[in-house]
Amino acid sequence: MVTVEMLSEAGYRVLEAGDAPEALRILGSGADVDILVTDVGLPDVNGRQLAEMARQSRPELKVLFVTGYGYNAGLGSDALRPGMEVLSKPFTTQSLIIRVREMLDRA
Repeated sequence: MVTVEMLSEAGYRVLEAGDAPEALRILGSGADVDILVTDVGLPDVNGRQLAEMARQSRPELKVLFVTGYGYNAGLGSDALRPGMEVLSKPFTTQSLIIRVREMLDRA
């Protein structure tokens, strides 16, 4: 909820999902989504699994993983795919906004 508030206050339109199935429903609805911001440690389906499922229908979707764990913890041993990045908690509003802006500005 804090991340949603940070992005909303920075002027981004945020679609919030309470869990992975809801996020996949939003993405499947055809909603205009430029970036998926997800915690790595989600119940049932982790953030990496959510990103992989989301990219089945939206292969170019940019994904920002936020995590309170080490850089690759919960992401598996595979390197991040292009368009995927990690932001470690705790982070400031400024660092979140800068990272999102940088990711959105990249082709």
